[in-house]
Amino acid sequence: MNAIMNRQAAAVERRMRRWGTALRRRARGDAGMSTSEYAVGTLAACAFAAILYKVVTSDGVVTALTGLVTKALDVQS
Repeated sequence: MNAIMNRQAAAVERRMRRWGTALRRRARGDAGMSTSEYAVGTLAACAFAAILYKVVTSDGVVTALTGLVTKALDVQS
């Protein structure tokens, strides 16, 4: 009878260890970006910013924005 209880206790202990290991793995998880993903994301953001800067500072856009602001600030008395 004692041997059966020891085997059952050992089986429960193994299951608890496996459960604890699985829980720790899940808690650690890969939740964020790696360094290479940060580098690629930063590079893409910089490229997008450079393109946006070129577009916004182009002659056509500057003229359109200047006209829009002038029209908005033009007060009719």
